[in-house]
Amino acid sequence: MSQPVAFAIRMPPDIGSIQIGNHHAIVVDNFLENPQALVADAVALQNQFTPYPKFEDKKGYPGIRAEAPATYSSVLAGLVEPLIKANFNVPQHVDFRKSICAYSLTTMQPEELGPLQRIPHFDSSTPHHFAVLLYLCDESHGGTGFYRHNATGFQQITADNREHYLDVSYQEINAQLPKQRYFDKSDERYTFLGMIPAKFNRLVIYHGSLLHSACVNPAISLTDNPSKGRLTLNSFFDFNEPD
Repeated sequence: MSQPVAFAIRMPPDIGSIQIGNHHAIVVDNFLENPQALVADAVALQNQFTPYPKFEDKKGYPGIRAEAPATYSSVLAGLVEPLIKANFNVPQHVDFRKSICAYSLTTMQPEELGPLQRIPHFDSSTPHHFAVLLYLCDESHGGTGFYRHNATGFQQITADNREHYLDVSYQEINAQLPKQRYFDKSDERYTFLGMIPAKFNRLVIYHGSLLHSACVNPAISLTDNPSKGRLTLNSFFDFNEPD
């Protein structure tokens, strides 16, 4: 008898859609047949986690990462490419490029966050860039929040509005630094549009150009222990016209 495929997707996948302002995200619950295998792998790799780029500069992801198994990455790409094309009006003929799949743990304490880590962010302003996030933690660890920038009215940052948004956002930061916290609900600069709660074995797909933030529970989430912390598995897909 053949061995079961490692990190097999549960079939049929439980695919749903969540409306967020003027946009939507795809949610696949109970994504893998055996998600605990990934948690066990992350625990085994605990000593190999390293800070994300710009961690020391207090920019970018406020935590650490380790590369996930290539078998998971392959399984993920097989489902996500057609799923994104079917649900986000991405042309069928375009090529896709995927980042390395990485286990991620949020570890930076709120008082250590830099100004840009205390406000919502966007991953890319290209039209077909998608964040793909698998939660390997439960709802007690928060989720992913989405926002609209009040001064510009932007929820999505594109090539056309990127420079204007950045100019206004930096002006706001220079006038008054954001509060020393992980961003979650609305403030005078950003309106909270909704959150996709963390749920163990939940896959979430959304435009990386949307203003978003990790909603973090500092009381329990900020640890480098994969079995206890805010463990996620992160990847990015970018669809572009063939060269």
